[in-house]
Amino acid sequence: MSYPQPRRRFLQTTSALLMLGGADIAWGATILAVRVWPASDYTRVTIESDAALTTTPLFIANPPRLAVDIEGIELNPALKELVGKVRSDDPFITGVRVGQYTANTVRLVLDLRQMVLPQVFNLPPVRSSGNAQYQHRLVLDLYPTKVADPLEALIARHTNPDPLGELLARQMNKAAVPLTPSASQSAPIAPQQSTVTTPASNASSPMIAAPTVSASSTDSKATAGQSNHNTERFIIVALDPGHGGEDPGAIGPRGTKEKDVVLQIAHRMRDRINNTVIKTRMGPLPMRAYLTRDADFFVPLQLRVEKARRVQADLFVSIHADAFMTPEARGASVFALSQGAATSAAARWMASQENRADLVGGLNLKVQDATVQRALLDMSTTAQINDSLKLGNEMLGQIRRIGKLHKPQVEQAGFAVLKAPDIPSVLVETAFISNPDEEARLNSESYQNELSDALMRSIERYFLRNPPLARNRNT
Repeated sequence: MSYPQPRRRFLQTTSALLMLGGADIAWGATILAVRVWPASDYTRVTIESDAALTTTPLFIANPPRLAVDIEGIELNPALKELVGKVRSDDPFITGVRVGQYTANTVRLVLDLRQMVLPQVFNLPPVRSSGNAQYQHRLVLDLYPTKVADPLEALIARHTNPDPLGELLARQMNKAAVPLTPSASQSAPIAPQQSTVTTPASNASSPMIAAPTVSASSTDSKATAGQSNHNTERFIIVALDPGHGGEDPGAIGPRGTKEKDVVLQIAHRMRDRINNTVIKTRMGPLPMRAYLTRDADFFVPLQLRVEKARRVQADLFVSIHADAFMTPEARGASVFALSQGAATSAAARWMASQENRADLVGGLNLKVQDATVQRALLDMSTTAQINDSLKLGNEMLGQIRRIGKLHKPQVEQAGFAVLKAPDIPSVLVETAFISNPDEEARLNSESYQNELSDALMRSIERYFLRNPPLARNRNT
């Protein structure tokens, strides 16, 4: 057969490339790294490249699997590494297959344990001092089709044979917010940036996302009159370990990642809270901790706030480790929300840094834009801020007993993660991870215990001076 001259040259070039035996040649992009972040909330797969990737996703229901064709690339060792990065205990992925589908298309197949709601989208490069610097990222998020109610799950973990479980169950039955869908929530929905299609033979596959549940103030007011007044209640403290997953937070001079140490501190705090009973005028009130993330995965800022509201938390404590451009800065700080300007240039800078977490961690803006804009509106109230300042002052008083303070007063700025209008909320910068001495302390079990004890004492003192109301939780 005779081919025109351009066609003949193309075939010769293609044959020569194939004879190279797997040389890492990419027509449009080169794969630089692959990462997998498994968690019960969702599993994320990230493929980083030096140029934006063009993809065609396809979801197949039986057996469940997600296939993604990545165009303009050739299979290289970095992409092959994805096969070995899936853990045996991943809640969603059982295995990965990857191969050269056509001359310039790689097909990636994720074999799944269950039906999922996939999101496939691209993220632009991120440049951030102190945090990870990423080039282009292709993200595959796998969400469960049914989202568990966090308040119900929290109660279930502490039921029979623990007598306290009976109290929690009664409170749940009498006072829980009805689990009604909310259109404004940020649950995973059918992708818009990259459309995942289903073959006609599997048209019944549930590719439309189930809405999440929310404990909105409107729902609360609607049900308040339907419940009996109830003085039986328990205190929930929402602990928010900062960053996670793709977002490591600040990184110390010895390589310590902020996301790791703050999660360790949150776990220590959880143990203390779950073993504490506050004595108030209403009688003894047991405490329970709820973590916005209990493993190494990324949670968007507004979803952290939403999670705390869904469990009807009485306090919200976001845990971080500070960083600065020079290693001399040291000491712990406590921040609350500001309705107006920040109380200092440093507080304003800190809020700006922390509010960039969604950019680093990777948010699917095509899906989340409207929700994020609504969530990041200034929903603060004077009462919430005043209570937050009370809690923050208690924390400063206890922290100064075990270490140095960076600022002797509670600073205020527009932290997105503190904008729950009905929950006293503070952000604690436990130390400067950019300071070599404080980085070592943050890695120390003894300091983590001392800090956890100090924060626990401040929470107890706050509730002794500001006891929760003897009311139905929804009133």
